[in-house]
Amino acid sequence: MALNGGPQYTFSPAVSLVVNCETQAEIDEMWEKLSAGGAEVQCGWLTDKYGLSWQVVPAELWKLLDPKHPGKANRVMEALVQMKKLDLKTLLEAYEKGESA
Repeated sequence: MALNGGPQYTFSPAVSLVVNCETQAEIDEMWEKLSAGGAEVQCGWLTDKYGLSWQVVPAELWKLLDPKHPGKANRVMEALVQMKKLDLKTLLEAYEKGESA
């Protein structure tokens, strides 16, 4: 539920909704629909036409950023910060590349 408290209350990135997507096709679809009339931001974030912030991410992102594997997580984060809309294939490649830390 959301209430209109008046013009003194506005959306900010301090509150965002997360959409966990299973596939790249789902990421693409949600990104296109939610960003229409809004703005693409970095790292899987966007702002919709109403000013609400969203994070459109692969459901397995949390596994890819597991602190038990810092080398892999760091490579994934390095790839992620280069993106606006997240590319699941690129994130998976970053996770699998190189060491098995």
